[in-house]
Amino acid sequence: MAEAAPQGFDAKAAVERLPHLPGVYRMLDAVGKVLYVGKAMDLRKRVGSYFGRNLAPRTALMVSKIASIETTVTESETDALLLENNLIKSLAPRYNVLFRDDKSYPYLKFSDHEFPRMSFFRGATDRRARYFGPFPSTWAVRDSMQILQKVFQLRTCEDSVFRHRSRPCLLHQIRLCSAPCVGLIDTAAYARLVDGALRFLRGGASDITREIESRMLAASAALDFEQAALLRDQLTSLTRIMHQQSVDLAGSDADVDIVAATLEQGQACVNLAMVRGGRHLGDKAYYPAPPAVAGEIEEDLSHIVEAFLSQHYCEHLCPPALIVNVAVDQDELHAILAGKNRNTRVLDSASGPLRTLQRRWLDMALANARLALARHQAEQGSQQARTRALIEALGLDVDDADALRIECFDVSHTAGEATQAACVVYVHHAMLSAQYRRFNIEGLVGGDDYGAMRQALTRRYGPVARGEAPMPGLVLIDGGAGQVEVARQVFVELGLDPGLLVGVAKGEGRKVGLEELVFADGRAPLRLGPDSVALMLIAQIRDEAHRFAITGMRTRRARTRNASQLDEMEAIGPKRRQRLLTRFGGMRGLLGASIEDIAQVQGISRRLAEQIHARLHGTGGEPDARDKASA
Repeated sequence: MAEAAPQGFDAKAAVERLPHLPGVYRMLDAVGKVLYVGKAMDLRKRVGSYFGRNLAPRTALMVSKIASIETTVTESETDALLLENNLIKSLAPRYNVLFRDDKSYPYLKFSDHEFPRMSFFRGATDRRARYFGPFPSTWAVRDSMQILQKVFQLRTCEDSVFRHRSRPCLLHQIRLCSAPCVGLIDTAAYARLVDGALRFLRGGASDITREIESRMLAASAALDFEQAALLRDQLTSLTRIMHQQSVDLAGSDADVDIVAATLEQGQACVNLAMVRGGRHLGDKAYYPAPPAVAGEIEEDLSHIVEAFLSQHYCEHLCPPALIVNVAVDQDELHAILAGKNRNTRVLDSASGPLRTLQRRWLDMALANARLALARHQAEQGSQQARTRALIEALGLDVDDADALRIECFDVSHTAGEATQAACVVYVHHAMLSAQYRRFNIEGLVGGDDYGAMRQALTRRYGPVARGEAPMPGLVLIDGGAGQVEVARQVFVELGLDPGLLVGVAKGEGRKVGLEELVFADGRAPLRLGPDSVALMLIAQIRDEAHRFAITGMRTRRARTRNASQLDEMEAIGPKRRQRLLTRFGGMRGLLGASIEDIAQVQGISRRLAEQIHARLHGTGGEPDARDKASA
C-alpha cells in the first residue's frame, strides 16, 4: 500500500487510509529511497504520531522528506517485529539505528558420546548434545574450557582420534584429561565429572566443592590414598578458580544479560555483558552502523537501546533477567522478547533501585561501554584522517569519504601449488571481513600470477558489469606494472573505468614506506613516502589482503598435500585408501593415528603402516615390492 505525493505529501489523507491493524511501515523520499522502517500494533495511530507537534529535531527533519508511505499488515506484533528487523538489515534506512550483524555467538558443547567431548561450538544446535552459553567472545569459551580441563579433566579430542588412541596423550600427562580413550576412567566416573562441570557452569561451584571434599575424606578413610590424592588436586584447582572469579552467585540471578549504553560526541556504544551460571563471561561492544550522518544523530539513548534489543533478541535467546541502564518502554520490550523468553524480568535503573550486585554489574558494563567508545572514537578518528588523506593523495572523485569502498586483491601460492587469490574490503573506515572473498584458481600453469589475477578480477567484477553488484571507489592490486596492465585489460573488456585501479609495487629492498603506486590510466607512478598517512592506509589494506590470501592458500595446500600423499603411494589403491579414511574418519584422524592403529586396518601390513605413517609425517619412505604387489 503506498500513498505517494511527489509534489506535496498529504499526511492527513495518507494516515486516514491506514488500518487499525499491526504491521510494518516504510517512509520513502521523493526518489523512492526508504528513510525509515518501523513496526506498530496499530498502524494508523503509530504513523499518525509522526505528524503531530513537538517532534524531536531529527524526527522533524525526516518527516520533512517524506513523499510516500508504504505499509505491510501482519497477523501480530511479533510478526511485525520480525519483518521490521529483516527490512532494517536489508534496506539499511538512513534514519534507523542499525547494528551490524555479528556471527552467531559461540557455545560450550558436551556431545552425546559415551564419554562426552567438551568443545567450542558455533552454529545450529543438535538436540542430542548439551550446550552452555552463549558466550560473548571466542576467548571466553576457551577460558572456560581451560578451567574445566584443570578441574574436571574432560576430553577435548575428536571422536575419530578418541576411537584409535592406544596410549594417553600429552593432556593426560599434564593432568588436563582423564584419558577415557584408553580406559583409565570408567563411564560412571567420567559421567560424574561431566555432571560436575555442568553444575559448575550453572553456578553450583560451592555444592561441588563440598561434595568433592566429602568424597576425598571418604577415600582417605578407606585407605584409597591414590583416589584421595586425585580428589585433593581437583578440590585445590576448583578452590583456586573460585577465588579468581570476581562475580559469582547462584539463584534467580544466575543467568542475566546486562545492557549499558552511552553517547558521546554524537556517537553511541551499547555494551552487552553476559552472566551465566553466576559467572561473568565477559562483554561485547556494539556501535550503530553505518555511521549516522552529521547533524542527524539520535540523541535518545532509550531509542538506541530499544533498537539494539529489537535486533539482537530477534536472533538470540534472552535469559530470565535483563538489566538496562536507561528507561525503556516496557510494553515495547515485552513485545520484543515475547517470542524468545516470555518470563524475562526487565530491570532498568530509571524505574527503581537495583540490588547491590545488580548495580555492580550495571556500573561495570557502563564503565566498559565508555572505555570502548573512547577507544572506538580514537581509532575511527585516525582511520577517517587516513581515508581523507588517501582521497586527496590519489585525487579520487568521492562525495562521501565515509562511504568510500576500497577493494584489494592479492595472489598467493607456493611454487605454483594451491594458487589462490583473495579480495578484502575496506568501507566506513574499517576492514569489513564479512565481505572478504577467496578465489580458487584453476586451469592455469603453476605460477601464472597474471592469469590468476585475470581470473579473480573477471569473477569479481563480471557481476558488477551486469549491474548485479556494487562497484568500489578504488581497487588496489598487490603488484607492479604487469599486474596493473592485466587488471586494466579486464576492466576495459568489462566496460568498467580503469581509472579506479591502482597497483601497489614493492619498494627497493621491499622496505615499508618505499612502495610505488602504479596507475592504470596512464598517470606517472607515485611515491608518497614513509611519512604519508595515505600510504599507511594503503599498506594496512594491502597487508590484510596478503594475510587473507596466504592463510587460505596454506589451508588449501595442506588439504591437497595430505590427500595427494596417499594417492601418490603406489601401494595404496582405491580400496585401501577408502578403508583408511573410513576407519579414521578422514585425513585428520589418519594423521593422528599411530603405526599400531594403521596396521589394524584390513589389508595394511605392519611394514606398510610404518611407511604410511612416515610418509604422512614427513619422514619419507616408500613401500617395498611386497606391499606394492598387494595393493
